[in-house]
Amino acid sequence: MYLRIYEVDVPIHDALGPARRGVHVFTGVADSPAAALRRAHEVYDAALAAQRAGLEIPGKQPDNWGARGLRPGWQME
Repeated sequence: MYLRIYEVDVPIHDALGPARRGVHVFTGVADSPAAALRRAHEVYDAALAAQRAGLEIPGKQPDNWGARGLRPGWQME
């Protein structure tokens, strides 16, 4: 199986000021674009759960997927 490093750019916006926009960038190893998108969502969900619980955001996983931080109050599109 041939694995590649993917970058998944997810548009986000400020819930209090929808005109303010940005991008969460996730990178890591996957065997297909669909798998990369799934891993990006999993990493985001884990980071969001940790942030809401007042815990440190999990670092990079063995497959190199991870999140460094999230913008409080911003939502994925």
